[in-house]
Amino acid sequence: MRRTIDVPELAPPPGYSDVVEVSGARLVFIAGQTALDRDGNLVGGSDIEAQADQAFRNLGYALNAAGCTARDLVKLTVFVRDMAGLPRYRKARDRCLGSVEPSAAPAITLVEVSKLFRTDLLIEIEAVAAS
Repeated sequence: MRRTIDVPELAPPPGYSDVVEVSGARLVFIAGQTALDRDGNLVGGSDIEAQADQAFRNLGYALNAAGCTARDLVKLTVFVRDMAGLPRYRKARDRCLGSVEPSAAPAITLVEVSKLFRTDLLIEIEAVAAS
């Protein structure tokens, strides 16, 4: 079972949940997904939204391989190289989380980092799903 908890003492989060409770479910841990295609080629160049779309697409492939969908996401940790791209990242995030009914609303932590494992990568997304 999974449920989101609204915390009245916290500001409403934009597009995610502050608290997701999981009990009696199978947990699936997904390693950080980036904007690399299956051949290791960068998708999206220097466009954070395009890179985020590919990272979420890769996350979708990983979820599907585990028998899950975006609806099963309970936690995302997102690493970005430049917080200035936040609005464009959110567009890609909202497309992914809105791809299921009802929309997914995992707990999300977003962190700006100085670099990722390749200098041309702008975003990496790791996830936990419960099904």
